[in-house]
Amino acid sequence: MVGANPKFRMSDDIGRVTSPGVARRQRAPRRRAGSRRWRWIGLLSAFVPLSLVLVQCGQAPGPGTLAANAQVSTGDSFDDRFPKPLFRDRFPTASESLVQRTASSNTPAPRAAPPQPAPYRVASLAPQVPFEAPAAREDLTTLVSLKSSAFPYLGNNPRTEEPFLNISKGDRRGHRGMGGKVFWQDQTFNDSRVLMHIPENFDVRKPGVIVVFFHGNGATLERDVRDRQLVPQQISDSGVNAVLLAPQLAVDAADSSAGKFWQPGGLKRFVAESAGHLAELYGDPRAAKAFANMPVIIVGYSGGFEPTAWSLDVGGLGNRVRGVFLLDAVYGELDKFASWIENNRSGFFVSSYTQHTQRHDQELMRMLRDKGIAISDDIDGPLKPGSVVFVETPDGVTHRDYVTHAWTENPIKEVLVKMAATPALTRVATSAASPAGR
Repeated sequence: MVGANPKFRMSDDIGRVTSPGVARRQRAPRRRAGSRRWRWIGLLSAFVPLSLVLVQCGQAPGPGTLAANAQVSTGDSFDDRFPKPLFRDRFPTASESLVQRTASSNTPAPRAAPPQPAPYRVASLAPQVPFEAPAAREDLTTLVSLKSSAFPYLGNNPRTEEPFLNISKGDRRGHRGMGGKVFWQDQTFNDSRVLMHIPENFDVRKPGVIVVFFHGNGATLERDVRDRQLVPQQISDSGVNAVLLAPQLAVDAADSSAGKFWQPGGLKRFVAESAGHLAELYGDPRAAKAFANMPVIIVGYSGGFEPTAWSLDVGGLGNRVRGVFLLDAVYGELDKFASWIENNRSGFFVSSYTQHTQRHDQELMRMLRDKGIAISDDIDGPLKPGSVVFVETPDGVTHRDYVTHAWTENPIKEVLVKMAATPALTRVATSAASPAGR
C-alpha cells in the first residue's frame, strides 16, 4: 500500500505520489508566495484602522459632540467645567471720559523682576531702584476705586460723636449738613474713586513726592479737579518728580465732611493702598515699595480744609507729610493747623486767601506768633525748611477760579516749583521717611 511506505507521501495534487524530497522542493515556492501574501495582509490590517481614524478626525463634529463628551466624562456642562472669569475691580465705565487702559495701550508691559533684587531705599538722594523707566510715554491718568477713600463712611462724626448718616427714609440713609440740607448716601457719599496721575517724566528711581489733593464743595473729579482746575496738568507742568492722588469727597455737594479721613490712621491707609495701584499705572509692580514710602504734600482747596486738618492731626503719617498748601481754605480747625506747624519745623506751610477766609487766616497768624513762629507774606523767593507763608490775594480774584487763578496763574504748579528750587527743602521733602513717620 502506498500509505505503508514511509518514504512516500501523498502530495497536494490529487492522485500523485512523490518522494519526500520532491515534495519539499515543490512546496517551497508555494510557501514563499504564501509568506508574501500574509505580509501584505498584515500591513493592510495595520494601515486601514489608522486611515479610518484620520478620516474621522478630518470630519467636523456633529451637533452636541462637545456636550455629549462632557456629559459622558464628567456629568456636567462645558460652562460648569470652564466658568467664565469674573471681573470685580472697578474701572471707568464707557460713559466716563477717562479711557480704560488696556494691554494694547501705550502703557509699558510689566517687566519680570530679576532674581533676588538688591535692597534699596526709597526716594533717597542716591537712587537705587533696579528699574529703567520707559524712555518715552504719555501722562498717565485714571480713576481707581479704593476701600480707604473718604466714602462710603459708616462711622461717627467726630465733632458730634453721633452717626454720620443721621437721617433715614425707608431704605435710604443720609446726612443732614450744617445748613440743615439732607445729602443722601447713594447720591453724595457713595463714590470711592480716586483720581491718580503720573506725569510722563516721572521717574521712580529719583526722589519724589505724592501730592494729595482735597477738592472743595460742589466738585467731581473729572469735571472740576481734572478739567476745570487742571490739577493733574499743573503737577505735570511743574516738572517736579511728583504724582497725584485726589479722592472724591462729597459728590457735587456743599459739604466738607472728611469721611474715613476723620479716622485715626486714615491718611496712612489711603497712601498705603494707593501704592500698588500707582505702581501698576506706572508699569512696574516693584515700584509699589517706593510709592508706599514717599513723603506727602497735602493741598487743600476751600471745603477741603476739613480732611486736610484731620489728616494732619490723626492721619498717621507723622513727619512724612513734608508740606501743606491751603487755597482759600482756612474756614476752621485752626488748632489742628497751628499744632502741625509748631511740631513740623522741617516742612513748609503756605496759605493763600481771599476776603472770604481773611478773618480766619489772620487768627491763625496770631496763634502762630504767640508760639514764637516766624511768618512771612513773601512768596516770591524759594521756599525754605520751616517756611510759614500767608499770601493775601488782591480784590477781583474769585473763589471759584482760585485753583487756577490766585496770586499767580496755576498756584499749585508755582508752589511745587518753589519747593524744588530749595536744595535743603528738596532733601527734606524727598528723603526716605523716618521710622517715626511710618
